[in-house]
Amino acid sequence: MSRPLTARQQHVFDFIVKTMGEFGYPPTRAEIAMALGFRSPNAAEEHLRALERKGVIRIIRNTSRGIRLPNQEPQETLDTAASSVPANLEAPSHTGLPVIGEVAAGSPILAAEHIDRYCPLPAEYFTPKADYLLRVRGLSMKDIGILEGDLLAVHRTERVRDGQIVVARLDDEVTVKRFKRQGHQVTLYAENPEFDPIKIDLRSQSLDIEGVGVGVIRGGNGQALG
Repeated sequence: MSRPLTARQQHVFDFIVKTMGEFGYPPTRAEIAMALGFRSPNAAEEHLRALERKGVIRIIRNTSRGIRLPNQEPQETLDTAASSVPANLEAPSHTGLPVIGEVAAGSPILAAEHIDRYCPLPAEYFTPKADYLLRVRGLSMKDIGILEGDLLAVHRTERVRDGQIVVARLDDEVTVKRFKRQGHQVTLYAENPEFDPIKIDLRSQSLDIEGVGVGVIRGGNGQALG
């Protein structure tokens, strides 16, 4: 850090760290503005640029959640630039993380027929540890850097908090979305304005959580973003 932070800059930085710790990804400019009482997202952007100049964050341009913590990049949970990991090599003897491709209706996500290969990446590379890698289809989560063909690292759990990125099964279809629950109503949000939210009434509809996203491998064969 080249210069000390002002009190306001410290508040912005603390909110970024808190959001990333709770949800696994950084806040948007609008979320910072709302949480800290700024008049507009532009005010948040000015503080972010000041934080970047002082070296405590890194900004990825043209991305709504493009805020990175340089000193914590290996432990962030979503869309964080890190060192290259050769994910295109199969590990011998079925060691490493299973890579899940197409998921057949009605069958467990880790069924043998769904496993394309194994990635020689330790589960502990991600926090919490990953149980499998799911190949992403479509662009519904592109605004947080989860793109077509990426591998989403997934921690298997049925316990999920509002705002987390989840792998959800709806009527035997598996989808990656942002989770929010209010009573018996669950909404799964895309991170792309071209996609409408998916609303589920738990009193009459089935919803299974297959896990939460804890990292991304870009393109499935390049950089690990964890």
